[in-house]
Amino acid sequence: MNPQDAFERILASLHEAALDPAQWPATSALIDEACGIAGSALAVGETSGDEARVYYAGLYRRGERRPDVEREYFEVYHPHDERVPRLRRLADSQLVHVPDLYSEAERKTSFVYNEGLRRLGTQNGLNATFLAPDGLRIVWAIDDPAAPGGWQSDQIQLIQRLLPHIRHFVLVRQALGAAAAGAMTEGLLDNRRLGVLHLDRSGRVLAANDPALAILRRRDGLLDKDGALHAWLPDDNERLQKLLGRALPALWGEPPSGGSMTLRRRSGPARLLLHVSPVGDAQADFGARRAAALVLVLDPAVRPRIDPQWVAEALDLTPSEGRVAALLAEGRSVSEIAAATGHRPGYLRQLLRRVYRKQAVSGQVALAARIRAVDAMPRP
Repeated sequence: MNPQDAFERILASLHEAALDPAQWPATSALIDEACGIAGSALAVGETSGDEARVYYAGLYRRGERRPDVEREYFEVYHPHDERVPRLRRLADSQLVHVPDLYSEAERKTSFVYNEGLRRLGTQNGLNATFLAPDGLRIVWAIDDPAAPGGWQSDQIQLIQRLLPHIRHFVLVRQALGAAAAGAMTEGLLDNRRLGVLHLDRSGRVLAANDPALAILRRRDGLLDKDGALHAWLPDDNERLQKLLGRALPALWGEPPSGGSMTLRRRSGPARLLLHVSPVGDAQADFGARRAAALVLVLDPAVRPRIDPQWVAEALDLTPSEGRVAALLAEGRSVSEIAAATGHRPGYLRQLLRRVYRKQAVSGQVALAARIRAVDAMPRP
């Protein structure tokens, strides 16, 4: 296969894999064959201070994924790998020979370089990093050449031509994965009865609706610290972190799972109720910055607010009838409505009787159920 034919075949395969992640193993095998390499890995992550978080890692050799090699590197060698901070400083799409990422002394003494990379077949490999628009960094780690004799100029040239296309492939996969996850959860943010929070794969809050923000601002049972959810009481917080940890995707281990719990509060005996659910396919999105878990929070002490104007328009009521009916559906008594509106209880009962007749319902319970159903309808 001549270099131009190889490049065109890989490019066509990358376009297919960008739209269908199931095609990536075949594309990876084609890259291995054309470039004369044993395999390669794509990893996506970010750094926060001295901490490096890896959100996706996929090592393929001739089309076969090798999670055993992935796990060995990230669990044994990655925490001690001297090149990791240097990879973060590379320019976008810069290709570097792996030995050049270690100092002369490290090439003699580093157990990662001398033991780990030699064992894993990447000591003589190539690395490139790509910057993603949302602050993530993508690393393409290319294994040693498959044939003896080191790197040849035609191999290097083909790999360099592929760099922008590998970057584009990952960014498209991330965008499609994020869009798919967003389509599953975005509409819930409009819910005015439940607190709804989207968490990214590190557990930080990506988005929250107004009821959720109100709960967090009160810091009464549930709060956020630097964007991460915490419970007020230590034992509740321990349970919460375990629940969130099970719902968030991990590189290896059990698939994410959901669950529920209650949180005690300072203000009284009524507990917050939390439901946590994983969102989307953690492998198909190639580490995209998107909602990885959905948290629903119900505060039984907070009555839902119902728009009286919307109720009046939807049920063909007068403004006064719509306001009284909305307050009733919020769970308020006639005396509480009288205090809120300044009207006498007798006048309010008269208004409610008119509403009952207009809606052909028998009393408060039936009317409240109808209004809540109307309130849940999408606005035009």
